[in-house]
Amino acid sequence: MSEQMSTTTRDRLVTAVAELMRVHGYSAVTVKQITAAAGAPMGSLYHHFPQGKVQIAAEALRSTGAVYIQLLPLLMDPHEDLRVAVPAVFDDAARTLEESEWMNMCPVGTVAGEIADSEPALREVAAEVMRDWIDQGATYFGNRGVAESAARELILAMLSALEGAFILGRTLRSAEPLRAAGRAMAARVENVLAEGAAVDR
Repeated sequence: MSEQMSTTTRDRLVTAVAELMRVHGYSAVTVKQITAAAGAPMGSLYHHFPQGKVQIAAEALRSTGAVYIQLLPLLMDPHEDLRVAVPAVFDDAARTLEESEWMNMCPVGTVAGEIADSEPALREVAAEVMRDWIDQGATYFGNRGVAESAARELILAMLSALEGAFILGRTLRSAEPLRAAGRAMAARVENVLAEGAAVDR
């Protein structure tokens, strides 16, 4: 097998498990489902991931986590005003959730809640991803003029609101939780910016 084909197979396996976990979580996904979704032989999974399902799930969490945090600047950069930019993220998430018929949740959040106590190694990977989200998000808000301490608190609140609203939206089959969370976060941003302006004076 050529190195190019080998890399392609590995990537297909990681993509497949990320998509399966996004919809079904971790426990319900089997190795057979992963290889079938990737169009790969069973042996290829263990060739690339000798530790099996836990190892490939960890890789999928890291790779999808890196992609998801890039949505922050992608969705917010077009808006000069953070009071518009932040709810735009929630509006996009609401639209995506509706269009996917309530199935498009981030696999990191889906898996993290499920395996927090049952799979310590995966919990730590999910925590690693979330810490990176927090660091990158705080840096982003800092670059947009938010004070360092407020920037970290703002990204923590935003991530918490997003993940919680995803759960409510998927359960209720409604985009309302995401849109409500977006409006609440817009008010939070207003307060952060007002406090920052008061300090500058």
